[in-house]
Amino acid sequence: MLVSLRIRNLALIEDLTWELGPGFNTLTGETGAGKSILIDALSLLLGERADKTLIRTGADACSVEAELDLTDKNRLKQIQEMLAEIGAEPCDGRALLLKRSLSAAGANRQFINGSPVPLVGLKSVGDLLVDVHGPHDHQSLLATEKQAELLDAYGKLGLLRTGCATTYRALREIEQERASLEISESEREQRLSLLKHQVGEIQSAKLAPEDDVRIENEYRAASHAQSILEQASIITSLINDSENAALTQLAQVERALTAWQRMDDSISEAEALNRQIIAQLQELAATVQERAERVDLDPAQLRQLEDRLNLVQSLKRKYGGTVEAVLAFGKNAETQLAALEGSSEFLAALAQREKAARAALEKAAAELSKARHKIAGPLGEKISQELRALGFNKAVFQIELTPAPSLGASGGDHVEFIFAPNPGEAARPLRAIASSGEMARVMLAVKTTLAEVDEIPILIFDEVDANVGGETAGQVGKKLRGLGRSHQVLCITHLPQVAAQGQNHFAVEKKVKQNRTLTELTRLEGPARERELARMLGGQTAAALALAKSLLTEADK
Repeated sequence: MLVSLRIRNLALIEDLTWELGPGFNTLTGETGAGKSILIDALSLLLGERADKTLIRTGADACSVEAELDLTDKNRLKQIQEMLAEIGAEPCDGRALLLKRSLSAAGANRQFINGSPVPLVGLKSVGDLLVDVHGPHDHQSLLATEKQAELLDAYGKLGLLRTGCATTYRALREIEQERASLEISESEREQRLSLLKHQVGEIQSAKLAPEDDVRIENEYRAASHAQSILEQASIITSLINDSENAALTQLAQVERALTAWQRMDDSISEAEALNRQIIAQLQELAATVQERAERVDLDPAQLRQLEDRLNLVQSLKRKYGGTVEAVLAFGKNAETQLAALEGSSEFLAALAQREKAARAALEKAAAELSKARHKIAGPLGEKISQELRALGFNKAVFQIELTPAPSLGASGGDHVEFIFAPNPGEAARPLRAIASSGEMARVMLAVKTTLAEVDEIPILIFDEVDANVGGETAGQVGKKLRGLGRSHQVLCITHLPQVAAQGQNHFAVEKKVKQNRTLTELTRLEGPARERELARMLGGQTAAALALAKSLLTEADK
């Protein structure tokens, strides 16, 4: 439910906090007092288009904030998953915080649980939580896809619908796989030729991981063979071939340490260290000698290394920046080549799988369509009965099922809610109803009938009482109060019969303070509520007050 709404610097509102209650909330006030501003504020939080003219004169920006309490565990889980997708902070407990601000300078920002989010993210969350019915366009029931969902939910056709969606996805995967292989014969030959060349070129190179590093090092060494041999000669000479070679000097050190040890055993560690140095120098000399012997001065061998290096570099330029990337490219090309060479047989097998998948989808869609036709008539009649109680005495509401252009995840039916408000008039799709008053009452009838299966928890009705009076007004109020048992309902109304049914009653009033016009909101209880209903009935007369009391007494029964 919507717990609170705070509005700052929006049109006639300077700073207003609206704390709503569960069930049926009514909002009343004189025409022009600012009731529609509250709906505009909610629409901003639902991600609707922002109009900067709404910013209060003299203010640089306006903002709207809302706190919602997500008591339903499934809805809370659904919202948490969506918040994770759009990168917003998760809900703390059950609380969901929404905020949107508009700046006269052009900066518009929106937040969920304190995290900045794109406008589409705010709208996605709003679509899951709120429906506004009346002269506004935030109406999920006008979408034929939503109508099909509600029909299936009312008829408890979830398993049939899921089965249809599953078979549809399986068919689409096969179709996409087939499309990726179906190319013309000339394209196939060109592709085969290219893949064969790529695979052959990479395979013939007989590359191994890090070949480029190894070959480049060998080529560089071979290119400087003479210099390397000279350096090797210097090193070996200094270690063991010259008169003052290091090993000769260390041998003398060894003899001196041995003599010392006979007189002082504590020098044994130094003697051991000297022997380690001798061993390491001998190993160094051997390594230098072995490497020098492997440096080839043969020009033919140098050219082979150069050719090999050029080949590796060429393959890297063509197929990737490293030898590993070239090898991965080659492996993928081999896979594509094998698939293309066997594509005729594979396509034939795919065709059989596609045929079977299409037959499964047709069967699933037929079963779903049969079940829909069984419940469409009774559901349409039930909604028609609700409409008659709301003043459409001769109205006809029907659910029309026609074949869709193609089978889809939701089957093969095009579902359309159609409505004829008066005898002799042709039934028209629900989305084609011109009168906002008619639309709001039709939505009320549909919502009342489908309350158990409609998952949108917060319903807002504006102009639901247009062109309604007398007994029908009382029925409208009772329907809304009944709807409040399963949803949180907010209704802007001019009818006392409707307002009296509200479990929470709020009044909007326009006031002038310090030469500025302000819109203020008050929660009405007791005598204050009776006076507001009397005003709506025509004035503060004894008769009006008595009638107001009787309306409240009747509503509480």
